[in-house]
Amino acid sequence: MNAELLCSDILPNLLRGQPGIQTVEYDYRAGKLKAAFNPRELDGAKALEAVHAAGREAATRISRRAAECQHGGKICPQCSSGLAAQLASQSQAAATLPAADFGEGTLEATLNAEGENPIQVKAEAREIPKEKIEAAFTAVNAVATLSAIVGASLGWNPVLIVALYVVAYGAGGWFGLLASVEALKEKTLNVDLLMILAALGAAAISQPAEGAILLFLFSLSNTLQAYAMDRSRKAIEKLLDLRPKQATARRGARWVTLPVEQLIVGDTVLIRPGERFPTDGEVAFGESDVNQATITGESLPVHKEIGDSVFAGTVNGNGSLEARVTRLATDSTLARIVKMVEEAQANKANTQQALDVFEQKYAFFVLAASAALIIVPFFFLGHAFQPTFYRAMTWLVVASPCALVISTPASILSAIANGARNGVLFKGGAHLERTASLKALAFDKTGTLTSGKPSLTEIRVLETAEISEEDLLRLAAALESRSEHPLAQAIVKAAQTRTLAFPQPSSFRAIPGQGVEGVAGGRELWIGNQRLFAERGASVPQGVLEQVRALQADGQTAMLVYDAAARRFLGLLGVADTLRDDAVEMIQALKKLGVQHIVMLTGDNEQVAAKVAARAGVDEFYADLLPQDKVEALKALQKKYGAVGMVGDGVNDAPSLATADIGIAMGGAGTDVAIETADVVLMSDDLRKIPFSIGLARQARKVVWQNLTFAMAVIVTLVITTFGANLLLPLGVVGHEGSTVIVVLNGLRLLGYKGEG
Repeated sequence: MNAELLCSDILPNLLRGQPGIQTVEYDYRAGKLKAAFNPRELDGAKALEAVHAAGREAATRISRRAAECQHGGKICPQCSSGLAAQLASQSQAAATLPAADFGEGTLEATLNAEGENPIQVKAEAREIPKEKIEAAFTAVNAVATLSAIVGASLGWNPVLIVALYVVAYGAGGWFGLLASVEALKEKTLNVDLLMILAALGAAAISQPAEGAILLFLFSLSNTLQAYAMDRSRKAIEKLLDLRPKQATARRGARWVTLPVEQLIVGDTVLIRPGERFPTDGEVAFGESDVNQATITGESLPVHKEIGDSVFAGTVNGNGSLEARVTRLATDSTLARIVKMVEEAQANKANTQQALDVFEQKYAFFVLAASAALIIVPFFFLGHAFQPTFYRAMTWLVVASPCALVISTPASILSAIANGARNGVLFKGGAHLERTASLKALAFDKTGTLTSGKPSLTEIRVLETAEISEEDLLRLAAALESRSEHPLAQAIVKAAQTRTLAFPQPSSFRAIPGQGVEGVAGGRELWIGNQRLFAERGASVPQGVLEQVRALQADGQTAMLVYDAAARRFLGLLGVADTLRDDAVEMIQALKKLGVQHIVMLTGDNEQVAAKVAARAGVDEFYADLLPQDKVEALKALQKKYGAVGMVGDGVNDAPSLATADIGIAMGGAGTDVAIETADVVLMSDDLRKIPFSIGLARQARKVVWQNLTFAMAVIVTLVITTFGANLLLPLGVVGHEGSTVIVVLNGLRLLGYKGEG
């Protein structure tokens, strides 16, 4: 690197090393600096202070080395006094900062050694959380209302009383007024407008205290809703806080600490015991147990060794690991989870969409009915104006559908947040609703119901072999240890599991599609299928063939072990893709939940499929299927049962996942195809997440209907008492706003859902 680049990098490198600073762009010629920072770690003043400190340090370093930075008898331009002065000027910089925090964490500065304003900072104000502002306005409303009521009873100056009510109305109705204006611009009506009109109506008939109380309770209800709903959002946002701010990365021969935003794909990072992984990567050195519950929802740590994937935000165990970065911090699985959940929150459920449409029509009805309740009794029935108008204002309050409208999003949002925390990503409220309505569920076999990796399932030693079972496995593993074939790896793994020591083969040759041959343990061995022996003219005894057929009928691949020098068969090894340990438990849990029909789809032959289906306990299976055949099978199931879900690995099951009413992809952590294709993504391969996701969806549906029923019951009761018992406006407000808070809190219960049973 030449000196020009080295010198110009001093300031940005120093600044990037500051906690909370994410990116830095510095144009030394124009004297322009732009830095992005994390508002959760730094406010604007502290970010500016970091710029000043970095500038002072950079100026000192450049001044110190100016005389040494010679190239061909010239001093590089950055090392001149101009650059040093430019940076040093920051120590004297005076900048007027906005009182609020910075918006989006962006700071732009002009650095100039000349003039009266050496540094100018431009930043947008970051909004204070809305619920905090609403809480403050609600408090102002409460104080003003109480003061006005007390003052009226004590005979205070009427002008002061009016002023207090004006403050109370302004503070209590400000946000509702803004929302109403925005709705009217879109030629729609909302509940806020109904509340404001009711409060103004109360004031018009000399009942300002009741109007102020109405606005207080309405404002308080909205504030409580905002805080409650924010709990769901923060449950997801906190995931990003799990990612460390800095990483230890290799730079040449040294380990250096730098912000995670500076990591690039291919970097090697060091993760010490107990530390969190800074971004997604692949283990390059070492082994350890990693707690990755934040990503996959797995309760137990997962052992990681060279070549295994690791994810940002997960926690390293007792071993020290070096990992090769495979994704940038902004593109990690953790970041994508948060992005997906944010998008899911914006993707409304069908029930919520229907309620949004209903709200508009219903609001028009309530407003029109309110006008009719004033006009008809007063002008045509001769009723007194004040009680007539009062009753109409009470109607505006009690008939408003606040609780009805908020009942669905409060529940859906909480369910999506809970799922994400447990490694289940619903890609929207509509998908959550459809998951709850599933009548049948189809599973891909390989990699879903089965492990997807063959394992040794049976060892048969022939009576004429004069060899033990362990010796047979030891010899087979010795020869197969040179092969990369999945069946060979299954045999080697079985020997290692039994802690068998096996010799290295002295010769080895793989025969594609047939098996292997070579010398191990002093024996010339052939290991393979029947074709291997047919090619060599070695006949397989009838008794051995019967055992081969028996293994195949049981869904296993039979491998014959033959001593070529002695010309005799030693035994048979059965290898199969085994059923997952939790498959039976999962299917039983689904049936307990009420899933009517469970089907297995596979491209394997019917014999293998039948054995796996019987062991798993599925109701039906389809074998010998091509991808297009699976699609047709799903369509047939939909006609027969209604809503059908498809569970696959998301890589080669894309057509099936897209055809099903709900596509559920397993093992989505780090898999782009799974996340893009499916409607529901299970971040781990844990089959128990399937009944959990369906149970959560059904519980969410149950809570939604509880809320809808309760909200409608409250509205009907309040309306009846308004006309049948002359319900007082304050009581109507309490009933209306109380029901709204109750349905929100009921929806939040879904954050604690842990599964059935």
